[in-house]
Amino acid sequence: MTDFPTHSLQTAPEAAKPIMENAVRGYGFLPNLYAKMAESPAILEGYISLAGSFARTHLTETERQIILMTCNRLNGCQYCMAAHTTLSQLAGVDPEVIAALRSNRPLADAKFEALRQFVIVMNETRGWPSEADIAALVTAGYGLQTVLDVILGMALKMLSNYTSHVADTELDAKFQDNVWTADFALAAE
Repeated sequence: MTDFPTHSLQTAPEAAKPIMENAVRGYGFLPNLYAKMAESPAILEGYISLAGSFARTHLTETERQIILMTCNRLNGCQYCMAAHTTLSQLAGVDPEVIAALRSNRPLADAKFEALRQFVIVMNETRGWPSEADIAALVTAGYGLQTVLDVILGMALKMLSNYTSHVADTELDAKFQDNVWTADFALAAE
């Protein structure tokens, strides 16, 4: 595998340094994903910008994590699943929701499950849901805005999941308690 550098604040390209410094201020450490993305300041900036936009959607924290963690599972991203498990826990997402997302089990809340299923459909159809798929999401209580917000969340996860895959991003110590493997998720299907 190609050896992508894990940049520090000292080795990162100049354009990446302010973004990395903000991450250290916000998280209290520099996540390895950011340290890998720093090789291309443009992807790091794009990721941070999309994350900020996604956080400003009408969706709740739980709904955003349903989208993100479902994508992490579908893409088999060990780094991002562990990271978002930790972030979900810190944000107060229901532990049962987190456990179900990690193991590919249906969510008890019908509205949340409809959202999860829509993310799966969007992934499996590569963005070609049927009218019935969209109607199921709307019937569950979401609007057409949610369809577009799901696409935004999926784009965000494509950046982080694919970067983690090609760069072989090492799991940060802060996320070690939530190690996850794709094999675990696939066994539950």
